[in-house]
Amino acid sequence: MLGGMAQTTETSARTPAGRPLRTPRVHRAWFVAAVTFVTIIGAAAFASLPGLLIEPLHEEFHWSRGTIGFAVSVNLALYGLTAPFAAALMDRFGIRRVVAVALSVIALGSLLTVRMTAAWQLVLYWGVLVGLGSGSMALAFAATVTNRWFVARRGLVTGILTAAGASGQLIFLPLLSWLVEHQGWRPAAVTVALAALTVVPFVWLLLRDHPADVGLAPYGGEHADKPAPVPGAARRAIAVLLRAARTGPFWLLAGSFAICGASTNGLVKTHFVPAAHDHGMPVTAAAGLLAVIGVFDVVGTVASGWFTDRFSPRRLLAVYYALRGVSLLFLPMLLAPSVHPPMLFFIVFYGLDWVATVPPTIALCREHYGEDSAIVFGWVLASHQVGAAAVAFAGGVARDVFGTYDVVWYASGALCAAAALMALVISRPRTEPPSPAGA
Repeated sequence: MLGGMAQTTETSARTPAGRPLRTPRVHRAWFVAAVTFVTIIGAAAFASLPGLLIEPLHEEFHWSRGTIGFAVSVNLALYGLTAPFAAALMDRFGIRRVVAVALSVIALGSLLTVRMTAAWQLVLYWGVLVGLGSGSMALAFAATVTNRWFVARRGLVTGILTAAGASGQLIFLPLLSWLVEHQGWRPAAVTVALAALTVVPFVWLLLRDHPADVGLAPYGGEHADKPAPVPGAARRAIAVLLRAARTGPFWLLAGSFAICGASTNGLVKTHFVPAAHDHGMPVTAAAGLLAVIGVFDVVGTVASGWFTDRFSPRRLLAVYYALRGVSLLFLPMLLAPSVHPPMLFFIVFYGLDWVATVPPTIALCREHYGEDSAIVFGWVLASHQVGAAAVAFAGGVARDVFGTYDVVWYASGALCAAAALMALVISRPRTEPPSPAGA
C-alpha cells in the first residue's frame, strides 16, 4: 500500500491562485488519514462500555434491563441522528472544531455518569450527552475526511478508517471489562472520559480541514479547490435529506443499514455480554470475545474497502447481510459457560462481517448523491443507529419478559435476509460517474 501513497509529480496541477502544487513523496492525505484513525480509536471507548454496564447498573440501582436498554437506545439514536448535521457543520466550521467539541462533550457526559443516582440521569448523561458527542464523531467524520482528501483509493481508506472503531474496541474492551469486574463501573466511565480528552490535542494540532490548506490537491486529484464555508448547516442537512428521500436508493440504503445497526450495535455489542453471562460465561471472557470480533473486524473492513474498489457494492452488501443472518440463527445454540471451538468460529466469522457493510454503503451514497454523499451517508447512518436503538431497547425488554435473548437473535437473522434482498435491488444511477484514478 505504501507504494501507492507516492504521488507522481503533476506539473500541470496548480492552486486556484496559479501556484504549482507541492508534490511530496508521501502525500499529506495519508498523514491526515492516520490522525483520523488515531482519533476514532480514542473515541471508541464510549462504544465499548454500554454492554458492560447492564448487569452492574441492574445490581446496584435495581433498574430493569429495559430501563438501562432505553438509555442505551437514546445514545444510539442520537449518535445516528446527529451525524448528518455534524457532516454539515464540518462543511461550515471545519472538521477540527466540530470533532474537538464532540470529544469534550463525550468526556463531560461520561464524567457526570459517575455521580448519577436516578435512571433519568443515565438517560441524560449517557443517552443524550454522550449520544450527541459520539454522533459528531460518527462515520460521517470518516466519510468527510475521505471525500476531501482522497480521489483515488477511497474504498480502501474508508475501510481503514471504519476499522479504527473496531481497533478501539479491541484496545478498550478488555481494559474496561477488567475495571468493571474488579474496580466497579465508575472507574470504567472515567477511563472513557480520559480517552476522549486525550485525543483532543491530536485533533486540534495535527488535523487539517482541506488539502488546499497545505497547498495540495487531494490524493489522486489535480486541483486544490477549497469550497467556501457553507452557511445554514442545519438547513442544508434537511434539504439534502428531502432531495434524497425522493429517490428509491436512499430508502433501500437506509432500510438495509437500519438492519445492519440492529444486528451489530443494537444486538451483539449491547446484549452479547449479558446473554453470555446468562449461560454462565464470565463477563471478562464474554468481553474478550467481543474484542476478538474487533480484531477480525479490522481485517474484514479493510478487505471490504479493497473489494469495494473492484466489485459491485450491491452484490457485496447482499453477501455480507446474508452471511450475517445465517450466523445469528446459530448463535443461541453456541452460548455456553465456557468458550468452545464453534463459538470461536462464530466470533471470527461475525467479526469479518461486522462493519464490512460500510465501504460499499458509502460507495453507493457517493455513486448516487455526489457532493452531498457525506450528508446523505449521515442520514443513512442515522437509520443504522435508529435500528440499533430499537433492538437495544427491545432486547432488554425481551430479556425481562422471556428470561432469554433467543427470540431477538432469531428475529435479527430474519431481518438480515431482508437486508440482503434490499441491497440487490438498489438501482444504478442513470449517469455513471468516472472511476477515481487508481481505483
